[in-house]
Amino acid sequence: MSTTSPRIVIAGGGLAGLSLALALKQAMGDSLDVVMCDPALRRDPHGDKRAYAIAAAARRMLEALHVWDKVAPGAQPMLDMVITDSRLQDPVRPTFLTFSGDVGEGEPFAHMVTAGDLTAALIEACTAAGVSLKAQGVRGFTAAAGHVDVLLADGEAALPAALLVAADGARSKLREQAGIGWISWPYRQSGIVATIAHERDHEGRAVEHFLPSGPFAILPLKSETLPDGTVKHRSSIVWSERSENVPALLESDPEHLLVELERRFGLQLGKVAFETTPQAFPLSFGVARTFVGDRIALLGDAAHVIHPIAGQGLNLGLHDAASLAQVIADAMRLGQDPGGADVLEAYERARRADITAMGLMTDGLNRLFSNDLLPVRLIRDLGLGLVDRMPGLKRFFIREAAGLTNRDAPRLLKGEAL
Repeated sequence: MSTTSPRIVIAGGGLAGLSLALALKQAMGDSLDVVMCDPALRRDPHGDKRAYAIAAAARRMLEALHVWDKVAPGAQPMLDMVITDSRLQDPVRPTFLTFSGDVGEGEPFAHMVTAGDLTAALIEACTAAGVSLKAQGVRGFTAAAGHVDVLLADGEAALPAALLVAADGARSKLREQAGIGWISWPYRQSGIVATIAHERDHEGRAVEHFLPSGPFAILPLKSETLPDGTVKHRSSIVWSERSENVPALLESDPEHLLVELERRFGLQLGKVAFETTPQAFPLSFGVARTFVGDRIALLGDAAHVIHPIAGQGLNLGLHDAASLAQVIADAMRLGQDPGGADVLEAYERARRADITAMGLMTDGLNRLFSNDLLPVRLIRDLGLGLVDRMPGLKRFFIREAAGLTNRDAPRLLKGEAL
């Protein structure tokens, strides 16, 4: 390997991996060779209709990477949030907590974006910046003295690199090959996700219904104007349900499934309909025992998986990318090895506390709200009501959700270039 132009290989072309590739290449230019490997790069990214909540700090990062302007026209600002706690059969769902207001002048605390739009913008920016995009997977690696040999799926000669970044998902084969342990437990819940069309405008409001089987979130999406001039209003749902109930729900008659949706969605937005086919995935908690190994770093879901109750999964992955990009760029400017042990330890220190805190918080919230014990219901509803009457505490929580409370956050999350 050349000592003047080291190489970093990123295995996994998801949003966190693409953001890391772009951040590194924009920061280091020709002094760093960045290679992205993922068979999914063959597919049209616009086919991915999943929706994600992008917190204000992550949006600042995308602005610093010069991709937000391509995503913004299709992004829906999240202007306020309503939290309810009830049983499914209750005739009234009392509102216990509301959040509203911007975290900065004209800056909403979050935006909803379509995964396909953001992926396409990142791929375009990576190509323009000079990232090498390979539509093939990484099948393994061998750490050697001062570098790592990365083995590609097509059997090409091994790519020598200073660092391999495993961004290959929660079931990471590279994490397993590195011998990094994984602590996890299932929630006995599944998340059903879909895009919903509805009659009335959501006005940028997100709703979180806490139900005994799990939270039911309604997240606002950008409305569409159809060729005939009519406006189609849309929202994304994340429907947490007991896993044993999910097969019967998804295999039921479409009209029955729509009735079950309406029971949870409510009537506040008028008539509703499925715009995309509902898909389910099991929910669990997982965290790697360490985020780094010999010439390898874990990123995104390969490092941690949390409950979607707070919508922070992708934001954690983007925070990983911002932190890893910063420690690598700073090290290289000092003439240090970007895959050296000191650099990787700095990444581990930067991320461990934040990920542990977010994992514990989401785990605790899910356990607190996904039950129907009367004493617990009374205590949690009292707590929600007290928070709703404390403006200062509400501002803190909304800035925490926006990712803006950490003074030691990476520069990209503050909107600053590397």
